[in-house]
Amino acid sequence: TIITLSIIIGTVMAMSSSNWLMAWIGLELNMLAILPMISKPKTTRASEATTKYFLTQAIASAMMLLSSTINAWQTGNWDILELKNKFSTTIMALSLMMKMGAAPIHFWLPEVLQGTTLQTALLITTWQKIAPITLMYMISNNIQPTILVSAGILSMIIGGLGGINQTQLRKTMAYSSINNLGWTITIMAFSPNMALMNIFIYIIMTTPIFLMMTSTSMKTLQNLSTTWTTSMTMTLSIALLMLSTSGLPPFTGFMPKMLILNELISQKLTALATLAIMTSLVSLLFYLRITYLIMMLTPPTTTPSSTKWRTQNQKLQPMTMMIPTALFVTHLIPAVPY
Repeated sequence: TIITLSIIIGTVMAMSSSNWLMAWIGLELNMLAILPMISKPKTTRASEATTKYFLTQAIASAMMLLSSTINAWQTGNWDILELKNKFSTTIMALSLMMKMGAAPIHFWLPEVLQGTTLQTALLITTWQKIAPITLMYMISNNIQPTILVSAGILSMIIGGLGGINQTQLRKTMAYSSINNLGWTITIMAFSPNMALMNIFIYIIMTTPIFLMMTSTSMKTLQNLSTTWTTSMTMTLSIALLMLSTSGLPPFTGFMPKMLILNELISQKLTALATLAIMTSLVSLLFYLRITYLIMMLTPPTTTPSSTKWRTQNQKLQPMTMMIPTALFVTHLIPAVPY
């Protein structure tokens, strides 16, 4: 209870503060609270993941303090909205990207997710991104667009290419997270509100995937091909959610991508929009591979052998409420003027 409260309080403190020092304290409280959760499995992989997470977040926090201190030295102000110094804004943007796990400082994310439990992996890919995204939203007017667009495109490319060769589902979801952060950071330079909408919809789509993976102990692509034997509904839901996360119409994941591309084209950035579409095609490849493994490789048959998990006694109410939202809210899209 104490750890959960500390994680929530740390994020809320970082989001609601107007002062860099209070935001830093909130992020530190959040980081220190999640370390015991990552190291909960008593394995060497979990200890390694905890160390990597701690070192990365500590370096990002040090960069954040350096940036805000330089800005306070120049302007005499610790206010978040008054980050005017170009050097400070660049370091701050890099430190926030490091905290989120965006490229080019993304190397820790797949390794940490692979070393911890599925519940903690869900927490790292969703809740832990809220505070840095909020801080980046607050200073988005002061960050140079070139930095955001470069990091965004790099995240899209790395997220797409990195996920292709993976057999571990947690690493695949980590690269999926990096790819989605690329879209969020790219549009942050031109329409910060749309960036918030994109990350919010990503969280809605990712949460039920992780909850279903947790309830069925799914960890590798090989596990996916045997899910038919226990729950056909869950198997179909995971396949559709993967397609939704990839951005295929008519699912929910298509909505933010279409709005982002529309915004980029209306800003006369057609080349950037084309590059974003090309990278999303690369990431679509590994989502389609997962869907193919789930739906087309194994026929819906029952097996006489005993299975290693059962879903009857699990608490599935949150999951069942989120799945329709993660799949079928595209019709709520606002009218896009052409």
